[in-house]
Amino acid sequence: MHVETEIVYKLVHLKDWSNCRPHEGTALAVIGHPIAHSLSPVIHNAALAELGKTTPEFNEWRYFKFDIAPEELREALDLFHQNNFLGLNLTVPHKALVLEYIHTDVTAVEESGAANTLKHSGKGWMGFNTDGYGLNHALEDESVSIPGADVILLGAGGAARAAALECLAWRCASLRIQNRTRSTIHSLISHLKKSTALASTTELIPFDSEDSELGAGAIVINATSLGLKAEDESPLDLTKIPRPAFVFDMIYRPAQTALLLQATKLGIKNANGLSMLVHQGAASLELWTGEKAPIPTMQQAVRAALS
Repeated sequence: MHVETEIVYKLVHLKDWSNCRPHEGTALAVIGHPIAHSLSPVIHNAALAELGKTTPEFNEWRYFKFDIAPEELREALDLFHQNNFLGLNLTVPHKALVLEYIHTDVTAVEESGAANTLKHSGKGWMGFNTDGYGLNHALEDESVSIPGADVILLGAGGAARAAALECLAWRCASLRIQNRTRSTIHSLISHLKKSTALASTTELIPFDSEDSELGAGAIVINATSLGLKAEDESPLDLTKIPRPAFVFDMIYRPAQTALLLQATKLGIKNANGLSMLVHQGAASLELWTGEKAPIPTMQQAVRAALS
């Protein structure tokens, strides 16, 4: 592991990247605001080192993290492109904001209205979304099945949109969406109703804890940022709804958010977003490298970082 890849870089470093960059090889990065908590460099640099054992060119690849504020995004994207970064991952709050500055013909991006992965092209940045893929594989790791399930989705941002489309594509029985801003829920539902993934048998409705039609056994998915900070409250009081079968929180650091702590206390099976991070990261890496991602190496690296 190269210590320079764990530094949090900023726009000022990007403006002078030709002088301050810590290596001369191919560069990748994750950008967000905040970003210090991100383990993406740990995961990707471990994967690149593993790939480098059989393909030496990957020994010259490095993955960095940049704290980029929303108002800096356009300038940063131009600078990343000018400095020949091959690929970028995007996290809060950039997944939806970035669509104004990229081009894409990927259905997952167009229908979700969000991108979490960019690849350098001659015309600028090409956008992709691997969040849905990561979510589905993370749930599979926990033996949780979406088809035929009632799903409660917390949030309506970029990650929530990708999660919603994945749940629809796998034919969930119902998708109930909760968000602090009610108008955003209705906007998302209107958007999802146009999706080719929506089955005629799937209910798509707003959700609150007074939903009398919800039975026990739902899958709860938190796609909000509530939980990143120690003082954050839970986005949902699990005692106010019929007992769910599983609770999944996309947040992975801290390992247990207020939502997951409550689920554990109530004896409800749950998991954080660590597996999702690895799987969506693997999909991103394969887009950039054209090689099969070494998922066991990535899982081992993230576990070691957290221990």
